[in-house]
Amino acid sequence: MKKLEDYVRSIPDFPEKGIIFRDVTSVLQDPDGLRLAIDSIQKYLEGVDIDAIVGTESRGFIFGMPVAYNLHKPFILVRKKGKLPCETVSKKYNLEYGTAEIEMHKDSIKPGQKVAIIDDLIATGGTVEAAAELIEELGGEVVKIVFLMELAGLKGRERLKKYDVSSVICYEGK
Repeated sequence: MKKLEDYVRSIPDFPEKGIIFRDVTSVLQDPDGLRLAIDSIQKYLEGVDIDAIVGTESRGFIFGMPVAYNLHKPFILVRKKGKLPCETVSKKYNLEYGTAEIEMHKDSIKPGQKVAIIDDLIATGGTVEAAAELIEELGGEVVKIVFLMELAGLKGRERLKKYDVSSVICYEGK
């Protein structure tokens, strides 16, 4: 039986020399790889008391929504600024070169809800840190964060050290 790592395509020197790009599309394009990815992420939520699943745009939608469906939990979107139609709350955060801003609907999290965040990759951790802060501002509690892949060399886990963070695959480099 193949391991999940066997489905991830590694592309050297992209987007620049010295970087190994971990391509999730090869996982999505293989039905066995996709099933293994969803099942592996969901396994990290076994025994965790959660009321809702949050996914960050866009690959967090791909991996989070099937888990929410399987667990019969609501799925909540965190999107780039300007994409949601109702009243929102937003959070700016720093990127390597510049800033970005994410939003979620103001009524998407109820006070006291226990929330799990799912995303495909943790690099520097900025996007998910901002999402967790939005959840907390709305009165929710982030009880688990699960990533399909982690680039440990970028130290994103340190940024999220106050949360229970798991990754299915951990790559030591950047």
